[in-house]
Amino acid sequence: MKKLGDILMGNEPFEEILMGNEAIVRAMVETGTKVVTSYPGSPTPEIAAAINSIPEEKRPFYFEFSVNEKVASEVAFGAAVNGNLSCVFFKSVGLNVALDTVVQFSLMNIIGGLVIVVGDDPGANSSQNEQDNRNVYHMARLTVFEPASPKEAYIYYKHAAELAKKEQTAAVLRLTTHVCHAREKIGFDKFNPPPLFRNDFNRDNGPYIPLTSTALEMKGKAIRKLKQAQRFARTKQLNTILFSDTNQGLGIITSGLTYLSVLDVLETTQTRPDILKLGMINPLDEQILIDFLSSHKQVLILEELDNILELQIKALAFDNGINTPIIGKVDDDDFIGEYTPDKTLKKLGTVWPELVLDPIYEDAEVFDVPARPAQMCPGCGHRSAFFAIKKALSASDITVADIGCHTLGFMPPYNIGEILMCMGASTGVASGLSLENSKRVVAFLGDSTFFHAGLPGIINAVFNRHDVTLIVMENGTTAMTGHQDHAGKSISIEALLNGLGIEQVLSCDTYNQERLTDLVRQSMAHKGLSVVIARHPCMLKLTRAQRKKPGYVQKHISIDQAACTRTHDCVGQFGCPTFIRNKDGRIDINLDLCIGDGSCRPSCPEQAVGFDKEEK
Repeated sequence: MKKLGDILMGNEPFEEILMGNEAIVRAMVETGTKVVTSYPGSPTPEIAAAINSIPEEKRPFYFEFSVNEKVASEVAFGAAVNGNLSCVFFKSVGLNVALDTVVQFSLMNIIGGLVIVVGDDPGANSSQNEQDNRNVYHMARLTVFEPASPKEAYIYYKHAAELAKKEQTAAVLRLTTHVCHAREKIGFDKFNPPPLFRNDFNRDNGPYIPLTSTALEMKGKAIRKLKQAQRFARTKQLNTILFSDTNQGLGIITSGLTYLSVLDVLETTQTRPDILKLGMINPLDEQILIDFLSSHKQVLILEELDNILELQIKALAFDNGINTPIIGKVDDDDFIGEYTPDKTLKKLGTVWPELVLDPIYEDAEVFDVPARPAQMCPGCGHRSAFFAIKKALSASDITVADIGCHTLGFMPPYNIGEILMCMGASTGVASGLSLENSKRVVAFLGDSTFFHAGLPGIINAVFNRHDVTLIVMENGTTAMTGHQDHAGKSISIEALLNGLGIEQVLSCDTYNQERLTDLVRQSMAHKGLSVVIARHPCMLKLTRAQRKKPGYVQKHISIDQAACTRTHDCVGQFGCPTFIRNKDGRIDINLDLCIGDGSCRPSCPEQAVGFDKEEK
């Protein structure tokens, strides 16, 4: 069986079916990227998984998970101004964390070149919003490449690296969820021996201090580098026109995955408009746009999320006296969600009814499908924690959620977590809620988020003496994005909290539910900031590791039907998905899901839940 790490490190040209995220790693190898940094977040974590599939001693570049996206960007930048081609990657909302640093990149002379890979998330498949980061790139004067497929993700990374090195700047590779996760057969180039690690930092390569008049001079250089990027796009033919003999004077301007949706839809049409596909979306190649607009009777701009292209192209047409009607977003729905083939088809049918054979689409037949809400894994320590913590809370208490698997505590049967903002915000939000408030406020924070963005809020609560109970949900990994390591592997959260001078720091394993309930009650009775560390390893990660060991015995939970009185606390209060509640009220166990951890046993008042061992 082929190993991904061996595939990615092949010396000779080859073809392979790879995910977009995996293909990017091969592009890193081929371009001589020397430093790669990240903070994990979907849709980009498979990039890290592909990197880690290459044994460290064979890996041609340095890789680290930094504590957050800002630090990851700074480490990559530091390596790049030392002369090494570098890359930082993270998810869409990670750019918010990194922005204070990233917005400065276009001002800097980055001698090694820097590629920023960002996974945007139209449709909010795995994010708390679907923000369009193209707004940021335009403001930050960063060159942006947008691939439509895994193959283009590989090719465009190489283009971005080439431009970044040539112009000594930073370039963005803008991915979206399905480009990251799609698979495609790709032809890869030869892998040449990697360059030596460089240590060429010299302040004369700068200036690197953007203050007063120097900052204005640096801004001028950034503008000039964007003009160089336009010429690069023309040289590489990144913006291309797909002509049609049946266009009837119609044209479509689009980019990224939406381009593939347009191609999909046009297979069903009699008239096929010409398509201008933009591979570089910032800066725009004005000349190809002027020519395209001038040669068509009507042009439709199709882009996901915000009307970034539309506003620039309409302004360009106005400035050049082009009267071609330009159609962009016309209703609220156009700004929301992914441009799937279905949505693209409806849009084309609305704008050009004569183009589409059957422009009226009835809704598909609705089937009565049971709801399948997101839920924590069987054995998850967070479930055990919420079951215990809820016993310490009153109906008037306010609970503040944070980002992580434990966010799911807001759902029944726990209903813990009434407001959510972003990573690390819970302590600050809770502090504000606690002011002049007789209600008790409890904040939740994951251990990876603790290091990522949680510490400032905690320090602020100590400094300003806020009356908040903080519960740190410690499972020893960045579980939600694929079990990546975090700083807690080598730094004790409990010791760090004690070092901050917090008077009351309590901790216990979440499976010790009675004690956890008692600790939360103690904490909530304390005046000022008090912390409870609810600790248990991620059971999905732990169980996977145990199953690989020789002699592993799979345990299951069983129900003593004679003792069971069908109070259903196991289902209605604890809520493990392994419990099956039959129509007659009988409780059974789904053996495919049950891991036999036993955390559910205290939920049964009749002690009807026990262990049932089974050899595997």
